[in-house]
Amino acid sequence: MSNIVKKDGYSYSFDVDACSTCKGRCCTGESGYIYVTMTEIENISKLLNLEVKDFAQEYLFKKLYKYSIKENKFGESYECVFYDRESNGCKIYEARPLQCKTFPFWDYFKQRVDELKLECPGVIDV
Repeated sequence: MSNIVKKDGYSYSFDVDACSTCKGRCCTGESGYIYVTMTEIENISKLLNLEVKDFAQEYLFKKLYKYSIKENKFGESYECVFYDRESNGCKIYEARPLQCKTFPFWDYFKQRVDELKLECPGVIDV
């Protein structure tokens, strides 16, 4: 049985089980920003057993007044530095940022469901 998530205000649902069928399209593709708060930075640092300063230097860059997780370039695609190609998963899943936890329920996609469906095989019309 599928694990279907629904959120008020969204015209679609999300089948969590579909994550195993794609190659991390929400973690790969076009370059973008994965913004993190100070609390998230501290939680990820703790998970990785790194000092915040060392974590920030290795894995973050500043975009205006926010911090974002770095990306790696793989061919023509970009991917989050914490995306693990071998397991098709996230190396920091337990401490992943809220931005990652809330995908695909982002305000941006409320009016762009067709675009979202191209990225995420778990998106289902309600």
